[in-house]
Amino acid sequence: MIGTVSLVGAGPGDPGLITVRGLTAIRSADAIVYDRLVSPELLSEARPDARLIYAGKACGSHAMPQAEINALLVELAGQGLRVVRLKGGDPFVFGRGAEEALCLAEAGVPYEVVPGVSSAIAAPAAAGIPVTCRQVATSFAVVTGHTASGEGVDWSRLATAVDTLVVLMGLGQLDAVAAALIANGRAPETPAALIRAGTTTAQQTVTGRLDQLGELARTHRLEPPVLAVVGNVVALRERLGWADEASAAAVAAEIAALA
Repeated sequence: MIGTVSLVGAGPGDPGLITVRGLTAIRSADAIVYDRLVSPELLSEARPDARLIYAGKACGSHAMPQAEINALLVELAGQGLRVVRLKGGDPFVFGRGAEEALCLAEAGVPYEVVPGVSSAIAAPAAAGIPVTCRQVATSFAVVTGHTASGEGVDWSRLATAVDTLVVLMGLGQLDAVAAALIANGRAPETPAALIRAGTTTAQQTVTGRLDQLGELARTHRLEPPVLAVVGNVVALRERLGWADEASAAAVAAEIAALA
């Protein structure tokens, strides 16, 4: 009998931000194939007899190639197991979830997608930066920074097409991202922010101008995971920075303790 695979979004980092359905899938899984940014607290929710298989990726260091991950999911399901593919954020937001789903579909493996809270929205929110605000920004876009100096992103259209731009996985390309946006019409003085480990106890936020993005990262010695937010909404952080003195996770814990 063939098993099933659940492509589960683990959320932006704070384990409390996983969905109820995602947590249910973790607790009932026979095997969990998990990524680098998944909280250990979520893995602790697994059954004692569940197989935990690390498949994390970092820049220049992959536990296993994507093709091997795809094949592993098919193999585990072929053993009749209930498999959870646990991915940071949302599986379909730069999470390679679509590739895995296509592989499962081609192999005839039953699967479901359990959406997760994307860091593209959650991390700015935890830093007091709404990606939209009626008076300031009515549109936003999310883009990967991996291809900032290569192909795949049409910066000539993207630079001025939306009010707020969120750049994921772009720490090593911030100078190129800023240069591309400015060259294509974005004002150098546009407010910008860098958010490291958003929603976790390690959250760190620095702000400045678009033309300072790369220097901000170097000055503050930021390390992945870091996302960038570009747009006038960043200026709202001065009034909405509800987690300036403590991480969003710590604030949430304090509120829960009072309930």
